[in-house]
Amino acid sequence: MNTLFKNIGLAALLSLFLLPALCMAADEPQEQWQTLKEIYFENKTILEDADDWLVIEAPKRAEDAAIVPIHLYSKKPQTASSYIKNLHVFIDNNPMPYSANFHLSPALETVDISTRMRVDQYTYIRAIAEMNDGSLHMVKRFVKASGGCSAPAAKDQVAAMARLGKMQIRYRDGDPDEAKPVQVVISHPNNSGLQMDLKTRGYIPAHYVEKMQITLEGKVLMTIDTGISISEDPSMRFMLPAGKAGHGLLKAEVTDNKKQIYTIEKQI
Repeated sequence: MNTLFKNIGLAALLSLFLLPALCMAADEPQEQWQTLKEIYFENKTILEDADDWLVIEAPKRAEDAAIVPIHLYSKKPQTASSYIKNLHVFIDNNPMPYSANFHLSPALETVDISTRMRVDQYTYIRAIAEMNDGSLHMVKRFVKASGGCSAPAAKDQVAAMARLGKMQIRYRDGDPDEAKPVQVVISHPNNSGLQMDLKTRGYIPAHYVEKMQITLEGKVLMTIDTGISISEDPSMRFMLPAGKAGHGLLKAEVTDNKKQIYTIEKQI
């Protein structure tokens, strides 16, 4: 079972998928978030509007709801004594609102992450930084988009499956004393289970990436739990800490919901 669903009871899980319909009938979109907050954070205090701590960037109106760019970065460095342990991402009105959880190591030093996500209807996208001391800090962004989770795949399914699991690590050499962007990309349809096969008129079975782990010389930099909200051909961009270039083997391992595992390594 996807780790995003661990420790959730059946009733909570069912309410998770019913939430978008309930929200459409509600006048106040915050009602959606209050329910999600109770499910995942119970009675914990979440400090809102934490713009001095964390930044979320996303378009106000998406050009394509199936590939909405999301950029998350912290204004404070990761240190051994104070670091973001988990970075939770919620898309309130998506069928799977809890969209990703980035488990981060202090070895990452800088939290600067970009990815692409599906947005199913007008919604808040929230990022919640869970610190190593347990405190929670939230920022949010309202995005106007619709139909991203049921939008037809960009590629023909036969072609998509032919390229399934092909991976790339994109990285440019440069000054080893400067942090550098690294991008990990995998060819994967990331089918949501809500998309229709235009030939058969039936729904395409869900087949999506559940987990991505990135290590440097065997030490975990981050592990990402994901689901159907991540776009087709999942992409994760992050900053490699200064001084790490030229010092090891970078490895990415991806697991999907069919328990297929894909890996790639690159000496940097």
